[in-house]
Amino acid sequence: MIDNNEAETAALLDAFSQQISAIAEVAQKRALLTGTGFTSDRRVIVTVNADGAVIETKFSSDIDELTYDEIAKGVTTAAQRALEDVGRQSQELMQPVTDQRATMPKLHELLDNLPDLDSQAPTLPTASLAPPNSPERTSTEEAAPTFDDAEDHARWTAERRTGVTDSGW
Repeated sequence: MIDNNEAETAALLDAFSQQISAIAEVAQKRALLTGTGFTSDRRVIVTVNADGAVIETKFSSDIDELTYDEIAKGVTTAAQRALEDVGRQSQELMQPVTDQRATMPKLHELLDNLPDLDSQAPTLPTASLAPPNSPERTSTEEAAPTFDDAEDHARWTAERRTGVTDSGW
């Protein structure tokens, strides 16, 4: 545990303040990002913003040689590739902040008896790219997140009750 002296507290608060400033700066830069994706023949080009919203779709001059189904598939493929592109850019932009955060103490390292909450967070599944009504989306078995090492909150709290706020007073 960290000794709670003024110099260490001031250094920790300064590092936290710098981290918040860096996050705000990255957020501003991220808002300006765009990602572009295209079909292998470059007949369809889609551009998305940082949130994944399509902001531009372009077709080549020979798009009329494709069927409607081929165009629809091309737009879907290009949009997915554009989202991958902007996601990669966002991750690269955020990497310095992530690296800095990894060097900072975790909350459970600063406070006695606090469990490591990060290790208990569930892993979110990757969203499906399958079209609506596809077998992947119509599965009757919904996968629920699992928490293999989670503690029962009531038991955890009861084990740590001490002092004048303890219900045994």
